Amino acid sequence: MAKIAFILLCHKDPDAIIRQAERLTAAGDYMAIHFDARADPDHYEKIRKALNGNANVTFAKRRVKCGWGEWSLVQATLNAVQAAVDAYPRATHFYMLSGDCMAIKSAEYTHHFLDENDADFIENFDYFESDWIKTGMKEERLIYRHFFNERKHKRAFYASMEIQRRLKLARKLPEDIQLRIGSQWWCLRRETIEKVLEFARDRRDVMRFFSTTWIPDETFFQTIVPHLVPEPEIRSRTLTFLMFTDYGMPVTFYNDHYDMLISQDYLFTRKISPEAQDLKRRLGLLYAATGVNFQISGEGPSLFKFLTGRGRVGRRFATRFWETESTLGRERELLVVVCKKWHVAKRVLERIRQTTNVPAVEYLFNEEDTYLPDLGGIQTSLEKRTRHRRALMRMLFDYFETDKMIVCMDPTNIELLQDFAADRSVTRLLEIECSFTDDYLIGHAMRVGLAGEQTSPETLERLLPTIRNDMIFESDRIRDAEFKNYSRIRETGDLEDNTQALAQFLSISTDAARDIASSPHLFAD
Repeated sequence: MAKIAFILLCHKDPDAIIRQAERLTAAGDYMAIHFDARADPDHYEKIRKALNGNANVTFAKRRVKCGWGEWSLVQATLNAVQAAVDAYPRATHFYMLSGDCMAIKSAEYTHHFLDENDADFIENFDYFESDWIKTGMKEERLIYRHFFNERKHKRAFYASMEIQRRLKLARKLPEDIQLRIGSQWWCLRRETIEKVLEFARDRRDVMRFFSTTWIPDETFFQTIVPHLVPEPEIRSRTLTFLMFTDYGMPVTFYNDHYDMLISQDYLFTRKISPEAQDLKRRLGLLYAATGVNFQISGEGPSLFKFLTGRGRVGRRFATRFWETESTLGRERELLVVVCKKWHVAKRVLERIRQTTNVPAVEYLFNEEDTYLPDLGGIQTSLEKRTRHRRALMRMLFDYFETDKMIVCMDPTNIELLQDFAADRSVTRLLEIECSFTDDYLIGHAMRVGLAGEQTSPETLERLLPTIRNDMIFESDRIRDAEFKNYSRIRETGDLEDNTQALAQFLSISTDAARDIASSPHLFAD
């Protein structure tokens, strides 16, 4: 009978990981866990301690710091796979999972399915001929070397690519393999996994190539497996059920999706909402059940399209979900940096990025050209962003695959601040109080159209007190709102006061906060 070694890549929610490992190994299967080296070390220790006595759970011997789109995700997978191969010689199949996945069939059904289907399950579409990549870069992912993370170091990422383009440094693709692409959620037989590990040891040229491609977790295994395994032994599909909205974002499943999920022709699904406790409970019981007769209908995608088009009042499928101002999510934290001097806020944000690695977006409700990923059109104008602000934020949380995110806002955005503060998510505010010289106020007046090159000194002199008072009023209005989680750093403030405010806002150590607060030229014009 099939014995599965689940390969789990995770970075948060230790309690859920522990429950997932206990549930899946209770049926006699195995699990190898790679916990992101960038994540909270206390969470990792909690997982290790809780699962220490479970002989069916092992851990990657070397943990790496993972970044979306980076080779690090493939390396983390290879490390976990090697740990599973070494620890569990009886494992016949290796199945990729995330912390958001849950089984939608019983263990009995899952093992029988794998016994009856002697094949590798992995999407592998021709990289250049298929339409698997809907928008964005395609050939550029491969022919240029990518040393920077597009999400964390956007300017460096695109500058590096532009330099390579101008200098005609496009590289040749490996000649003896056909590049393929597909979902990273695969299930491979043991002999295939062993061939992949051997290939990784022998073909350092191919490994070097993939290590500097962009989003290699969608191309590495998908390319190597068809290179090593005869085509009749591969099913170009995933056994994990997932759907995407028209905006290209993963559909999240809730309590009322149970019947639909178990009728799909898949073994697992993602993503399960953290709030869907009843769904998790029922699926957990289902996995341990025996003798269950599943009626496979596979109508999930078409049902989703029908329901989103027709709408169900009070249910999870709403008419055009981006028009419904629902919560960001109870488990999420939105950190808002509020500052009138945008360049100062951006400077502070950059230092926070370097210290915490929390995803951050600049003045998305104030600057039209603020970079945002393609979210299907909702991000294209300030008017759309503001009108569908909660939907926009939810999609950004999903895009960055995070429960914690930072954004910048102007003090004039008081209604937006109040709206987010009223959400079930945790909203924290950090106001940056700056000093305003006359020269700065004159420049501000010109930027917003209150003055021009021909405005007389006398007019400016009369205008400056009004502008200064207006900025003071905006700041006072924020403090008068008495936001629950409010912190403030000041240009003229004491270093220790600013340090404590940053530590509270970011939930980081005092030393890390002091490192940010003491940065030179932080408030410089």
